[in-house]
Amino acid sequence: MNPSRVDFIVDVAYGVMIFVAVVLFMLVGTGVGIAFAIGVLLSYLIHVVWKMARFDPDWMTREVVETVAQTVDETVGETVDKEVSETVEKTVAETVDKEVSETVEKTVAETVDKEVSESVEKTVDQTVEKTVSKEVSEVIQKLEAINERVDRRPRADEIEETIETQTEEVEGKLEAKIEAQTEEIETKLDAEKPDTSE
Repeated sequence: MNPSRVDFIVDVAYGVMIFVAVVLFMLVGTGVGIAFAIGVLLSYLIHVVWKMARFDPDWMTREVVETVAQTVDETVGETVDKEVSETVEKTVAETVDKEVSETVEKTVAETVDKEVSESVEKTVDQTVEKTVSKEVSEVIQKLEAINERVDRRPRADEIEETIETQTEEVEGKLEAKIEAQTEEIETKLDAEKPDTSE
């Protein structure tokens, strides 16, 4: 028998079964019709997968490669975003260079060597290049902002000088006030003291 005719007959049989499911749904009841329809659709799905594997053996391989490529693109993008942001906020340029280079080299090398085919490597290279260049420019901007904030902060010698100046001013004012109060008290005591020389 010709395989094309067998496939045609099987497709027609599945069509008839779906029609029977609709009729059962209308005549017998909702539960029976839905159960029969689900069974027919699941068996048809299995038949379609079998047919695709038979006529196009590379179909499943292509689907897996496309799925892996998409997953790797999303994972690499999310991982790069997360790692770079956290590292920049917690540490400055030295730690970023160390951590990012080690982590990215290990992760990308292992993933590319184990799971990615030639077509996926091209896609990953393009995606990583775009993502990394964007992230590097963001990192540079953040580092410049941090450097500007660090430059605006007063140095230790300026702080010490300010503290000494203010301490001297406070001590001078305090001494002047104490002297004024002491003189005032002495004047009051002299005024209240009876004259004993007479």
